[in-house]
Amino acid sequence: MEIVNNKAIVITTRRPNLITECIPKSEVIETEGELHKVAVHWGLEEAQVLNKLRIKNIPSPIQKDYKWPGLFKPMAHQKETANFLTLNQRSFCFNEQGTGKTASAIWAADYLMETKRVLRALIICPLSITQSAWQADLFKFAMHRKVGVAYGDRLKRKAIIDSDAQFVIINYDGVEIVAEDIMRNNFDLIIVDEANAYKTITTQRWKTLNHIVTPRTWLWMMTGTPAAQSPTDAFGLAKLCVPDNVPRFFGAFRDQTMINVSKYRWMPKPDAQQVVFNALQPAIRFEKKDCLDLPEVTHVYRDAPLTAQQEKYYKLLKKEMLMVADGEEISTVNAAINLNKLLQISGGAVYSDTGAVVEFDVSNRLRVIEEVIQEASHKVLVFVPFTHTIELLTEHLRGAGITCDVINGAVTVNKRTEIFKKFQETEHPRVLIIQPQAASHGVTLTAADTIIWYAPVTSIETYLQANARIDRQGQKNAMTIVHIKGSPVETRLYHMLQNKLDVHEKIIDLYKKEVDEKELTE
Repeated sequence: MEIVNNKAIVITTRRPNLITECIPKSEVIETEGELHKVAVHWGLEEAQVLNKLRIKNIPSPIQKDYKWPGLFKPMAHQKETANFLTLNQRSFCFNEQGTGKTASAIWAADYLMETKRVLRALIICPLSITQSAWQADLFKFAMHRKVGVAYGDRLKRKAIIDSDAQFVIINYDGVEIVAEDIMRNNFDLIIVDEANAYKTITTQRWKTLNHIVTPRTWLWMMTGTPAAQSPTDAFGLAKLCVPDNVPRFFGAFRDQTMINVSKYRWMPKPDAQQVVFNALQPAIRFEKKDCLDLPEVTHVYRDAPLTAQQEKYYKLLKKEMLMVADGEEISTVNAAINLNKLLQISGGAVYSDTGAVVEFDVSNRLRVIEEVIQEASHKVLVFVPFTHTIELLTEHLRGAGITCDVINGAVTVNKRTEIFKKFQETEHPRVLIIQPQAASHGVTLTAADTIIWYAPVTSIETYLQANARIDRQGQKNAMTIVHIKGSPVETRLYHMLQNKLDVHEKIIDLYKKEVDEKELTE
């Protein structure tokens, strides 16, 4: 295959009629024995047909026609991913977490809008990344497009869906609320991020999306960990996206991939992986280790909104701070104490003056952390500043079937060494939950390539040293640092840590900003 003058693709084949009968803008230009050279107009429609004929390495005209707008130039693997998506109306993107697949999908969608193949795109994703990932990246890579986040009550969601926004972002559970409005607005393209949320066909979530998708809908399903827990997880994804790839009923697919070893126990068949691979096609995957142009470390943010209970007490404490600050100079010590209380509320457990622990509903944050872990292809470190919050998270992850160990001040030196060795050298635990001060120096934990900050710390040294646990000799992958935030004080602290500002020197400024924000919103 060769490209001639950026106008035509020349393909050598033994069966030229397969091409010329399907593509009007094509002709045989040379014949030598049984081999024929066929020239095909290099347009998007022609490239898509050639791709469907399973001719390998067909380039999309996005390569020659698209300007790749945005604040950053696309990396080679991002261009290849966008190329793939524009050629496949129904497809899977299994690029590993941290490879920039969000930008690839945005560029591909924007190109389809330029060529009038797509008018509007609906992005379905976890609530935690509607703004921090998708909206933020759309502003970076498609700033010329109108973007709306459909969040809130039904009327607010409906208003965004009915607007002239070309990209509409909505969380999973919001889709059912406005399903009829979505259908009425005829979204040409639907992008599902962290698509494992749609692996189970019996859920209302799956049924709603299946009802929305039509044969003409472009559908791209994205996840870095397809069928990670069981081969049967592939059925729901394939049934939504490429239903012809799997049997009509789940039981038949289960019989293809699993063997019943006892009354309640099923095990994968030897060829289950190949069956899953065939079911989830067409697909593209890049792992971080394959992306030579990736930055070594990528910092991302995930939103975990405060629950109603957390928000109530957060506002009460800020009101007290405002009353104290009115006409008085606040000391650094008192400012630090109050800010620490705000961080504790955000994290889900507050320590009273007597040492008692008051727990808060922190379900949003726990869910987001579980999402990030499920999306990670390798092991994960979670840094948690507060002791009791470690207990909440450990209980939640173990309840979700995620193996984890804990390192905090109560763990002896010998026990820590044993846990670190097991984490580095064996399959389990998958997650290490660490109190930052307990393991921020001198430890190598390169079995993980992802760090999750459950909440920010107030020490720049602790933050940098903790991140360095995976950024050491022996690390084979590009790394991702995920910052979980749900309150203004957390957002400001992360900003200071990222910019290497000494939090202790700025503690009064941070306190005043919290108070001033309260005054503005009252």
